[in-house]
Amino acid sequence: MDSELRDTCQNMSERILLLKDSLDYDGKQKQLVEINELMGAPGFWDNQDKAQKQVGELSRLKALLSPLEELVTGAEDLDVLLEFAEAEESPETIVEIEQTVKSLEKTLNQVEFQTMLGQPEDAMNAYVTIQAGEGGTDAADWAEMLLRMYIRWSETRGFALEMLERTDGEEAGIRHATLLVKGDYAYGYLKGESGNHRLVRMSPFNSAGKRQTAFAAVDVTPEIDDNSEIEVDWDKDVKEDTMRAGGAGGQHVNKTESAVRLTHLETNLVVRCQNERSQHQNRAAARKMLLAKLYQLQLEQHEAEVASKRGEKSKIGFGGETIRNYVLQPEQFVKDTRSELKTANPLTVLEGELDPFLEAYLQWAVGNKTK
Repeated sequence: MDSELRDTCQNMSERILLLKDSLDYDGKQKQLVEINELMGAPGFWDNQDKAQKQVGELSRLKALLSPLEELVTGAEDLDVLLEFAEAEESPETIVEIEQTVKSLEKTLNQVEFQTMLGQPEDAMNAYVTIQAGEGGTDAADWAEMLLRMYIRWSETRGFALEMLERTDGEEAGIRHATLLVKGDYAYGYLKGESGNHRLVRMSPFNSAGKRQTAFAAVDVTPEIDDNSEIEVDWDKDVKEDTMRAGGAGGQHVNKTESAVRLTHLETNLVVRCQNERSQHQNRAAARKMLLAKLYQLQLEQHEAEVASKRGEKSKIGFGGETIRNYVLQPEQFVKDTRSELKTANPLTVLEGELDPFLEAYLQWAVGNKTK
């Protein structure tokens, strides 16, 4: 066996051991057993809210431990194969070692990536709000293109989706929309999407066929649970407006004032919900969205304080600096302004192939924090 393959195997074993220790593999295995015992005890489901939280924690633990168990077992198998190769090297053993390394490498990269999602809110569902910016009809069309991109990405991952509100543009596209993405680490994956997204293309809405620049702002916030420490006086701190729901149709659409818009007076944060069939349900959903935005604002304020101590610009949120450029004509590329990742295939990105950009942002963010 050549030295390069041996070094690769040794490096992989060291990475897996480091992950096992840093993620407290043994401790999480013990926690998994404890939750399973709780679920089997009498009266577990008497308190539905508490039980659901335990079920959610069990799901997150399994999602983390399953690939980690695969890595630990794979590392042990690799050690055995290396012993065979050292004792009596054969072409079959070398091929099996190479196949094992290739299989483990993919899982190892995924688990190492997930360790970047270490904040408590990273594991939560995500609200994704998209709002058309400068660019007229092109901006409204661009906002809808982004909405479709996030929907396709979520569907590819197997995440559940719920459209909470959508307001169509006058000619095409949307003025704004809010999507709830439900899945493990949905917020952690998507949090770097907050900011302005810029599109450059030959406008289909311009008879002269001139190149047009359009902007849309994306805001990603975590769906926090009911035990959050955010306090709001709904009568004094929030202005509520009701209106008829707009959209593709349905018995309740445009017949009753079921849609709700909430404005937090101090921060001027605005949320809307029209998806539910009653005003009461929309109000409850909108309040939950507003609490999530206030929670996100706290996180951003903390990040801004830390960044200011390092002398950095800290505005990265909704409507902030342009974080990504999508150029369709005359060149074709997508470039992230933070990680500087660039691809020459913008159409595949717009079809939901976002993972390289999401991963590059997280690596960039981790690198900035360690500087």
